[in-house]
Amino acid sequence: MEKSAARLEILKRIDELERQQLWHLDVEDDPETYPLMPGDVDYLNERLSSKIKNKIANFCGTRFFEKMIKQGQLVIKEVRGIENFRAVEGGKIVTCNHFSVGDNYAVWRALRDSMDGKMLYKVIREGNYTNPPKPFGLFMRHCNTLPLSSQLSTMKKFMRAVETLLARGETILIYPEQGMWWNYRKPRPMQDGAFSLAVKNNAPIVPVFITMEDGERLDGDGFPVQEYTLHILPAIYPDTSLPAREAREKMRNENYEAWVRVYESFYGTPLVYASSEGAE
Repeated sequence: MEKSAARLEILKRIDELERQQLWHLDVEDDPETYPLMPGDVDYLNERLSSKIKNKIANFCGTRFFEKMIKQGQLVIKEVRGIENFRAVEGGKIVTCNHFSVGDNYAVWRALRDSMDGKMLYKVIREGNYTNPPKPFGLFMRHCNTLPLSSQLSTMKKFMRAVETLLARGETILIYPEQGMWWNYRKPRPMQDGAFSLAVKNNAPIVPVFITMEDGERLDGDGFPVQEYTLHILPAIYPDTSLPAREAREKMRNENYEAWVRVYESFYGTPLVYASSEGAE
């Protein structure tokens, strides 16, 4: 099967962004979006219509991804370290590397039996909520998603929702690398958002790093389906003796270093990024 020209172009973009160290930029052709206003989103599903759509969306989302698993299109080979998640009481933020539209479901499936019946809330970009890619519109809007916004008034509502969720013991998934780099195996330097929220709410971070191996089956683009191993790592707690900025940087650095250790151990190679000169 011939490899998809579109996917080959995305891999080329990833290589270019790695060389330029533009770690957070998207490589996919994202849909056009519009500003998300406060009235456009019900973060806590307080309206009856939101509750109904939430139940329908989660039911449909589960069927969609479980069908992918059954067909061998989404492969969760192993989950390591679930005891690290179980050891953390109360609200928490889970960080994960972002490389696939299915990685959030892989995280949810790994954690769900240890969540006491609670759901996993996912922070997503504004455009994925206002103009989501097909066929994921229902999931992006109603599967316990927390969209960011370019509007300050909406972000204030977002921040209050995060505070409420963490206070009541929920789990929030954030991709600190920001942009999704398709099937990219290396950990990338992270943005501050997840760690700022952790410090502000005095909430722990539970790092998750997903490693990949080529499977025997090919995907629809002619590339090997990736088989995932989820590494759930010991929690990182805010250092309350430090100013907020330093506490945030400390958490971010500890999270990144934990991911790097997993990467180097699993793949058996030091983490080296391509340089702008083209040298590895």
